[in-house]
Amino acid sequence: MRSGTADDIAQALRSCWSPLLWVLGFSLFVNALMLVPAFYMLQVYDRVITTGSRETLLVLTLVALFLMAVMGLLDVIRSRLLVRVGNGLDARLGARLHRTLFALHLRRGRPASVQPLEDLRSLRQFLSGHGLFAFFDAPWVPLYLALLFLFDPWLGAFASLAGLALLALTLINEKSTRWLLTEASDEHRQARARIEANLRNAEVAQTLGMIPALERRWLTRHQASLVKQSRASDRTNALTQFARTLRLASQSLILGLGALLVLEGRITPGVMIAASIILARTLAPIDGMIGGWRGFVSARDAYRRLTALGQEMPVERQRLSLPAPCGEVSLESVTMVPPGIEKPVLQDIDLRVAPGEHVGIIGPSGAGKSTLARLLVGAQLPRQGTVRLDGASLDQWNDDELGPCLGYLPQDIELFEGTVSENIARFGDVDDKRVVEAAHKAGVHEMILRLPEGYGTWIDSASGILSRGQRQRVALARALYGEPALVVLDEPNANLDDAGERALGAAMRQLKEAGTTLFVISHRRSVLDGIDTLLLIDEGCIRLRGPRDEVLSRLGAGKRRTAASAPSARQGAVQRAVQARQRGGQT
Repeated sequence: MRSGTADDIAQALRSCWSPLLWVLGFSLFVNALMLVPAFYMLQVYDRVITTGSRETLLVLTLVALFLMAVMGLLDVIRSRLLVRVGNGLDARLGARLHRTLFALHLRRGRPASVQPLEDLRSLRQFLSGHGLFAFFDAPWVPLYLALLFLFDPWLGAFASLAGLALLALTLINEKSTRWLLTEASDEHRQARARIEANLRNAEVAQTLGMIPALERRWLTRHQASLVKQSRASDRTNALTQFARTLRLASQSLILGLGALLVLEGRITPGVMIAASIILARTLAPIDGMIGGWRGFVSARDAYRRLTALGQEMPVERQRLSLPAPCGEVSLESVTMVPPGIEKPVLQDIDLRVAPGEHVGIIGPSGAGKSTLARLLVGAQLPRQGTVRLDGASLDQWNDDELGPCLGYLPQDIELFEGTVSENIARFGDVDDKRVVEAAHKAGVHEMILRLPEGYGTWIDSASGILSRGQRQRVALARALYGEPALVVLDEPNANLDDAGERALGAAMRQLKEAGTTLFVISHRRSVLDGIDTLLLIDEGCIRLRGPRDEVLSRLGAGKRRTAASAPSARQGAVQRAVQARQRGGQT
């Protein structure tokens, strides 16, 4: 059993602790070696200059250079470790979040935002960036202060006051910009989602003159984000510059204080110079936290959103590997209520289909036919009831094993970025023989050969190289790739010409010969010629079910009765109107 996203994030972060402890260890030595320049200056001023010893200067210089080279090497190592930590976090969570986006899309019935992947990027960049060094260096601040107190209490007190002032600026920065940055981020995400949705309907927007209105709606969100982002940036920049000025002033003022103490004979000139260097190291982590605060806030908000996302996800389970299905389908008291809708789209559906049986589904628009198609292939799960394939409910199958056994042609055709052959092969290992075989089944082989690069022609969502009908035929080949035991076609001839319909009919006959279970949703009777069973769905219920000819006959008889009763109904209405006028005249 696998955990949800929240637990995955917690586990992934726990896995980072070991390398982060190594980084902390290297930071220990790096910060200790940061004192080398200070003590070098202390020895030069207090020992070399007073004694005039060139040998002492040479030894001190060589030792200082060696120690600073070691410090630089350790700094490089800890930087690389942090990069590996960020990459490791991405490797552990990237694929899981990718699956999460698809699962949320299927569960909610609407496209899921890719924001979780952006949040993972923000978290990774913070962990692998230099802003994190300030937090690793911060524990050394008390030690530096203690060292300054050893030099002289006045030096320690001055450094403490400067550090407290910078820390206060950090807290002010957090309090004054936190809600602005959060709201600006939310406004930016909503503005981006709005323009992405508008771009998907660019043709309609252009044709109907809707672009200016859509632009105004997008600008409202976008400008709100810019205003809040600008206000937060102004406050952060002002506080950052004030903190930098305070830090530089403190480094200068401690020299003045040190000079006063030298004049009083309390410290030596070397201690004065060393105190200035140590003060710079004392304030550097606090100054670094101020500069990197925006990255920290972004990473913190990203972590919160990712953990909140995990609460919506069901637990992933390791399922037992089942034998390849034969195509027996059963629906047991299936009710489907999409998210955000109270009325069921499908209600109390019971159906059993034998392996190799061909079923046609007809009905008015909005009757629930496409919802039934998605339930049959497991793209959606019912609110109540069970959909079974070969006796096992669809949620008991491993998705990776079940997918190759299914063929699905949705009503809205989408091909993915890649070559034609990759699309037909479902982006698995491209088996040339099976790709060509699927294209032949769909009657699209000759058409593909006429493309600029044949099966190697590159297509994507923005490519206009394929018409809607051609895309539908390539998608049909994708549905027939391999040897699927169950094929579901939702309006497969919606964009087909006569040649395409003939190819579709031939493909359906081949599926019949191969013993493949088939469900076909269509409004055209020509597509339903070779089916065994016909279902009429209306208002989410199966109204008629039986052999094709019998159902069509009953539908025809019903239409004739309706047509016959129409004149009588009109005559009755006329008579009632005449009688009403007569009564009115009598009064």
